[in-house]
Amino acid sequence: MIETMLEVRRSVLDCFNKLHQILLQVVRHDPLCRRFMGVPGVGPVAALTFKVGVGDPLRFARSRTVGAHFGLTPRRRQSGESIDFEGRITKRGDTTVREALCEAAAGMLMRFKRWSALKAWGLKIAKRSSMMCAIVAVARKLASVLHRMWVDGVEYQYGMGAKITGNMRPKLLRA
Repeated sequence: MIETMLEVRRSVLDCFNKLHQILLQVVRHDPLCRRFMGVPGVGPVAALTFKVGVGDPLRFARSRTVGAHFGLTPRRRQSGESIDFEGRITKRGDTTVREALCEAAAGMLMRFKRWSALKAWGLKIAKRSSMMCAIVAVARKLASVLHRMWVDGVEYQYGMGAKITGNMRPKLLRA
């Protein structure tokens, strides 16, 4: 029985490796996905998932609405006279795109070493609240940045993508 289970596991891993190689070939020949992969934390899976999830970038009038489309905005509860309450994220839209963006944001915040304004912005949020809130906020901002890169046809710039204040700049740039 164990040998049968190991054989099934081996065949599943072989199929996974074949699919992963196909994905890498698709991304290698797609200039838009390669441009997306210039953003720290965004790998081939996240780039292709975002491209397929958005489809036509011109259907969004503003880049800020892309994060809301994938359910990365806080849920709001309010009635006529009550206090406005923000809850957890709405989780509307494509789950796989949301997961890929959150994975890319977590990679940017926790594994990527190079400084960027977006990473500094996210770490400031993590210090203020929690790392999960920071990951979701960076994922929402990442969706906006990727959409704007797609529409404008530009490369990622490390100093752009978030508001830079004096205390977020690296020590080398301070006067």
